[in-house]
Amino acid sequence: MLSCKETSHLISQAQDRELGIVERMQLELHLAMCKGCSNLRKQMDFMRSVIRRHSAADDDTHSDH
Repeated sequence: MLSCKETSHLISQAQDRELGIVERMQLELHLAMCKGCSNLRKQMDFMRSVIRRHSAADDDTHSDH
């Protein structure tokens, strides 16, 4: 099983690339059993969505000029 450190690394990598099937299975297994890592993924997903929305809003604001 993955350690929390390995899991946090995979959570981060999943933001930038598609994980392989074995990586995804290991990640999901760890997340099912570890509330701390599960919370980390939720926080990272939330931050990424906020950044995307902010970036999109910025693009809309700048396209009017």
